[in-house]
Amino acid sequence: MKQLFDEVSFKCSKLVTKNYSTSFSTAVYMLAPSIRRDIYNIYGFVRFADEIVDSFHGFDKETLINEFEIEYYKALETGISLNPILNAFQVTVKENNISDDLVQAFLKSMKLDLVKSAYHTQAEYAEYIYGSADVVGLMCLKVFVKGDDEKYNLLKDEAMRLGSAFQKVNFLRDLKDDNLVLNRNYFPGVDLRSFDEDSKKAIIDEIREDFRVAREGIKKLPLEAKFGVFTAYIYYLKLLRKLENTPCHKIGTERIRVSNYSKAGLLAQSFVTYKLRMV
Repeated sequence: MKQLFDEVSFKCSKLVTKNYSTSFSTAVYMLAPSIRRDIYNIYGFVRFADEIVDSFHGFDKETLINEFEIEYYKALETGISLNPILNAFQVTVKENNISDDLVQAFLKSMKLDLVKSAYHTQAEYAEYIYGSADVVGLMCLKVFVKGDDEKYNLLKDEAMRLGSAFQKVNFLRDLKDDNLVLNRNYFPGVDLRSFDEDSKKAIIDEIREDFRVAREGIKKLPLEAKFGVFTAYIYYLKLLRKLENTPCHKIGTERIRVSNYSKAGLLAQSFVTYKLRMV
Protein backbone atom coordinates (compact mmCIF):
# COMPACT_ATOMS: atom_id res chain seq x y z
CA MET A 1 0.00 0.00 0.00
CA LYS A 2 1.25 3.46 -0.89
CA GLN A 3 -0.06 4.78 2.41
CA LEU A 4 2.25 2.45 4.33
CA PHE A 5 5.22 3.48 2.18
CA ASP A 6 4.38 7.14 2.79
CA GLU A 7 4.31 6.54 6.54
CA VAL A 8 7.73 4.88 6.35
CA SER A 9 8.99 7.84 4.29
CA PHE A 10 7.70 10.32 6.88
CA LYS A 11 9.48 8.37 9.63
CA CYS A 12 12.71 8.53 7.60
CA SER A 13 12.47 12.33 7.44
CA LYS A 14 11.86 12.46 11.17
CA LEU A 15 14.88 10.21 11.75
CA VAL A 16 17.06 12.46 9.57
CA THR A 17 15.98 15.49 11.62
CA LYS A 18 16.68 13.81 14.96
CA ASN A 19 20.09 12.54 13.91
CA TYR A 20 21.35 15.67 12.18
CA SER A 21 20.00 18.33 14.57
CA THR A 22 18.87 17.65 18.13
CA SER A 23 18.14 21.37 18.57
CA PHE A 24 15.88 21.65 15.54
CA SER A 25 14.28 18.32 16.37
CA THR A 26 13.37 19.63 19.83
CA ALA A 27 11.85 22.75 18.30
CA VAL A 28 9.79 20.68 15.87
CA TYR A 29 8.50 18.58 18.76
CA MET A 30 7.15 21.79 20.30
CA LEU A 31 4.94 22.30 17.24
CA ALA A 32 1.39 20.96 17.20
CA PRO A 33 1.28 17.29 16.08
CA SER A 34 -0.80 18.30 13.06
CA ILE A 35 2.13 20.17 11.46
CA ARG A 36 5.21 18.28 12.70
CA ARG A 37 5.22 15.72 9.91
CA ASP A 38 5.50 18.31 7.15
CA ILE A 39 8.29 20.23 8.90
CA TYR A 40 10.26 16.99 9.28
CA ASN A 41 9.71 16.36 5.56
CA ILE A 42 11.00 19.81 4.63
CA TYR A 43 14.04 19.41 6.88
CA GLY A 44 14.87 16.00 5.40
CA PHE A 45 14.89 17.40 1.89
CA VAL A 46 17.00 20.48 2.63
CA ARG A 47 19.39 18.52 4.88
CA PHE A 48 20.14 15.90 2.23
CA ALA A 49 20.78 18.57 -0.41
CA ASP A 50 23.05 20.44 2.00
CA GLU A 51 24.93 17.26 2.90
CA ILE A 52 25.62 16.56 -0.76
CA VAL A 53 27.42 19.88 -1.29
CA ASP A 54 29.03 20.16 2.15
CA SER A 55 29.96 16.64 3.23
CA PHE A 56 30.19 14.12 0.41
CA HIS A 57 33.87 14.71 -0.31
CA GLY A 58 35.42 12.19 -2.67
CA PHE A 59 32.15 11.80 -4.58
CA ASP A 60 30.88 13.60 -7.68
CA LYS A 61 28.82 16.24 -5.88
CA GLU A 62 27.58 17.92 -9.05
CA THR A 63 26.15 14.65 -10.37
CA LEU A 64 24.63 13.83 -6.99
CA ILE A 65 22.83 17.18 -6.59
CA ASN A 66 21.62 17.11 -10.22
CA GLU A 67 20.28 13.56 -9.80
CA PHE A 68 18.67 14.58 -6.51
CA GLU A 69 16.86 17.39 -8.33
CA ILE A 70 15.82 15.17 -11.25
CA GLU A 71 14.48 12.50 -8.90
CA TYR A 72 12.54 15.11 -6.94
CA TYR A 73 10.74 16.34 -10.05
CA LYS A 74 10.00 12.76 -11.11
CA ALA A 75 8.48 12.21 -7.67
CA LEU A 76 6.46 15.41 -7.95
CA GLU A 77 5.11 14.32 -11.32
CA THR A 78 4.39 10.67 -10.51
CA GLY A 79 3.53 11.00 -6.82
CA ILE A 80 6.17 8.52 -5.67
CA SER A 81 9.92 8.05 -5.24
CA LEU A 82 11.83 5.09 -3.88
CA ASN A 83 14.00 7.69 -2.15
CA PRO A 84 11.87 8.06 1.01
CA ILE A 85 13.09 11.62 1.69
CA LEU A 86 11.98 12.77 -1.76
CA ASN A 87 8.75 10.80 -1.49
CA ALA A 88 7.92 12.50 1.81
CA PHE A 89 8.84 15.97 0.57
CA GLN A 90 6.72 15.77 -2.58
CA VAL A 91 3.71 14.89 -0.44
CA THR A 92 4.30 17.97 1.71
CA VAL A 93 4.83 20.20 -1.35
CA LYS A 94 1.53 19.12 -2.87
CA GLU A 95 -0.54 19.19 0.31
CA ASN A 96 0.70 22.66 1.29
CA ASN A 97 0.87 24.23 -2.16
CA ILE A 98 4.59 25.05 -1.83
CA SER A 99 5.45 26.95 -5.00
CA ASP A 100 8.23 25.68 -7.24
CA ASP A 101 10.08 29.00 -7.20
CA LEU A 102 10.94 28.34 -3.54
CA VAL A 103 12.36 24.89 -4.32
CA GLN A 104 14.29 26.22 -7.31
CA ALA A 105 15.79 29.10 -5.32
CA PHE A 106 16.94 26.63 -2.67
CA LEU A 107 18.55 24.26 -5.16
CA LYS A 108 20.24 27.18 -6.91
CA SER A 109 21.97 28.23 -3.68
CA MET A 110 23.02 24.64 -2.98
CA LYS A 111 24.59 24.39 -6.44
CA LEU A 112 26.41 27.69 -5.88
CA ASP A 113 28.32 26.01 -3.04
CA LEU A 114 29.93 23.77 -5.65
CA VAL A 115 31.32 26.59 -7.78
CA LYS A 116 31.46 29.77 -5.69
CA SER A 117 33.81 30.27 -2.76
CA ALA A 118 33.37 33.98 -1.95
CA TYR A 119 30.57 36.54 -1.96
CA HIS A 120 31.90 39.99 -2.77
CA THR A 121 28.73 42.09 -2.85
CA GLN A 122 25.66 42.49 -0.65
CA ALA A 123 23.50 41.48 -3.61
CA GLU A 124 25.30 38.15 -4.00
CA TYR A 125 25.17 37.57 -0.25
CA ALA A 126 21.44 38.37 -0.08
CA GLU A 127 20.63 36.13 -3.05
CA TYR A 128 22.49 33.18 -1.52
CA ILE A 129 20.79 33.61 1.87
CA TYR A 130 17.38 33.94 0.22
CA GLY A 131 17.85 30.59 -1.52
CA SER A 132 19.58 28.72 1.26
CA ALA A 133 17.50 29.94 4.22
CA ASP A 134 14.71 32.44 3.55
CA VAL A 135 12.81 30.10 1.25
CA VAL A 136 13.04 27.31 3.82
CA GLY A 137 11.32 29.63 6.27
CA LEU A 138 8.67 30.32 3.62
CA MET A 139 8.13 26.60 3.02
CA CYS A 140 7.57 26.13 6.74
CA LEU A 141 5.25 29.14 6.81
CA LYS A 142 3.14 27.49 4.10
CA VAL A 143 2.64 24.59 6.50
CA PHE A 144 1.94 26.84 9.48
CA VAL A 145 -0.83 28.86 7.80
CA LYS A 146 -2.55 25.81 6.28
CA GLY A 147 -3.43 27.43 2.97
CA ASP A 148 -4.37 30.86 4.31
CA ASP A 149 -2.76 33.08 1.65
CA GLU A 150 -3.67 36.28 3.48
CA LYS A 151 -1.88 35.08 6.61
CA TYR A 152 1.06 33.87 4.53
CA ASN A 153 1.54 37.25 2.86
CA LEU A 154 1.19 39.02 6.22
CA LEU A 155 4.00 36.94 7.77
CA LYS A 156 6.20 36.43 4.72
CA ASP A 157 8.77 39.17 5.42
CA GLU A 158 9.24 38.20 9.07
CA ALA A 159 9.61 34.51 8.15
CA MET A 160 12.36 35.42 5.70
CA ARG A 161 14.15 37.53 8.32
CA LEU A 162 14.07 34.61 10.76
CA GLY A 163 15.54 32.34 8.10
CA SER A 164 18.23 34.94 7.42
CA ALA A 165 19.06 35.25 11.12
CA PHE A 166 19.42 31.49 11.53
CA GLN A 167 21.62 31.20 8.46
CA LYS A 168 23.91 34.09 9.43
CA VAL A 169 24.35 32.61 12.91
CA ASN A 170 25.29 29.33 11.22
CA PHE A 171 27.82 31.15 9.01
CA LEU A 172 29.45 32.74 12.07
CA ARG A 173 29.39 29.51 14.08
CA ASP A 174 30.84 27.51 11.16
CA LEU A 175 33.50 30.06 10.27
CA LYS A 176 36.31 27.58 10.93
CA ASP A 177 34.96 24.78 8.71
CA ASP A 178 33.71 27.10 5.97
CA ASN A 179 37.10 28.81 5.77
CA LEU A 180 39.59 26.04 6.45
CA VAL A 181 37.76 22.94 5.15
CA LEU A 182 35.37 24.17 2.45
CA ASN A 183 37.32 27.30 1.45
CA ARG A 184 34.21 29.50 1.55
CA ASN A 185 33.58 33.03 2.74
CA TYR A 186 29.97 34.15 2.73
CA PHE A 187 30.52 37.57 4.34
CA PRO A 188 31.20 40.31 1.75
CA GLY A 189 33.99 42.72 2.62
CA VAL A 190 35.33 40.49 5.41
CA ASP A 191 38.83 39.02 5.18
CA LEU A 192 38.71 35.82 7.21
CA ARG A 193 42.50 35.74 7.40
CA SER A 194 42.34 38.88 9.53
CA PHE A 195 38.90 38.47 11.11
CA ASP A 196 38.65 41.02 13.90
CA GLU A 197 36.22 42.26 16.57
CA ASP A 198 34.94 45.09 14.38
CA SER A 199 34.01 42.63 11.62
CA LYS A 200 32.36 40.34 14.16
CA LYS A 201 30.38 43.20 15.71
CA ALA A 202 29.08 44.38 12.33
CA ILE A 203 27.84 40.86 11.52
CA ILE A 204 26.23 40.44 14.95
CA ASP A 205 24.49 43.82 14.73
CA GLU A 206 23.03 42.79 11.37
CA ILE A 207 21.79 39.48 12.82
CA ARG A 208 20.25 41.20 15.85
CA GLU A 209 18.17 43.39 13.57
CA ASP A 210 16.95 40.28 11.73
CA PHE A 211 15.97 38.73 15.07
CA ARG A 212 14.17 41.90 16.14
CA VAL A 213 11.98 41.94 13.05
CA ALA A 214 11.45 38.17 13.17
CA ARG A 215 10.17 38.24 16.75
CA GLU A 216 7.29 40.47 15.70
CA GLY A 217 6.32 37.83 13.16
CA ILE A 218 6.47 35.02 15.73
CA LYS A 219 3.86 36.87 17.80
CA LYS A 220 1.46 36.67 14.85
CA LEU A 221 1.97 32.97 14.07
CA PRO A 222 -0.90 30.50 14.44
CA LEU A 223 -1.04 28.89 17.87
CA GLU A 224 0.00 25.49 16.46
CA ALA A 225 3.36 26.89 15.32
CA LYS A 226 4.20 29.66 17.76
CA PHE A 227 5.87 27.73 20.62
CA GLY A 228 8.00 25.57 18.34
CA VAL A 229 9.26 28.51 16.29
CA PHE A 230 9.91 30.53 19.44
CA THR A 231 11.92 27.62 20.87
CA ALA A 232 14.19 27.67 17.80
CA TYR A 233 14.39 31.47 18.04
CA ILE A 234 15.51 31.32 21.69
CA TYR A 235 18.16 28.69 20.92
CA TYR A 236 19.69 30.69 18.06
CA LEU A 237 19.59 33.88 20.08
CA LYS A 238 21.54 32.11 22.83
CA LEU A 239 24.06 30.88 20.27
CA LEU A 240 24.43 34.43 18.94
CA ARG A 241 25.11 35.75 22.45
CA LYS A 242 27.73 33.04 22.95
CA LEU A 243 29.41 34.00 19.69
CA GLU A 244 29.30 37.65 20.71
CA ASN A 245 31.14 36.81 23.93
CA THR A 246 33.73 34.62 22.18
CA PRO A 247 36.97 36.28 21.02
CA CYS A 248 37.07 36.60 17.25
CA HIS A 249 40.25 34.50 16.89
CA LYS A 250 38.55 31.64 18.73
CA ILE A 251 35.52 31.69 16.39
CA GLY A 252 37.95 31.18 13.52
CA THR A 253 39.59 28.14 15.11
CA GLU A 254 36.79 26.21 16.81
CA ARG A 255 33.06 25.55 16.48
CA ILE A 256 31.03 27.29 19.19
CA ARG A 257 28.20 25.24 20.67
CA VAL A 258 25.40 25.52 23.22
CA SER A 259 25.62 22.72 25.80
CA ASN A 260 22.79 20.24 26.30
CA TYR A 261 22.36 21.59 29.83
CA SER A 262 21.90 25.11 28.47
CA LYS A 263 19.47 23.84 25.84
CA ALA A 264 17.28 22.37 28.58
CA GLY A 265 17.29 25.72 30.36
CA LEU A 266 16.39 27.53 27.15
CA LEU A 267 13.45 25.22 26.60
CA ALA A 268 12.15 26.03 30.09
CA GLN A 269 12.70 29.74 29.45
CA SER A 270 10.81 29.68 26.16
CA PHE A 271 7.93 27.76 27.78
CA VAL A 272 7.57 30.32 30.57
CA THR A 273 7.74 33.23 28.12
CA TYR A 274 5.13 31.55 25.91
CA LYS A 275 2.79 30.83 28.83
CA LEU A 276 3.06 34.41 30.09
CA ARG A 277 1.96 35.50 26.59
CA MET A 278 5.12 37.55 26.11
CA VAL A 279 5.31 36.24 22.58
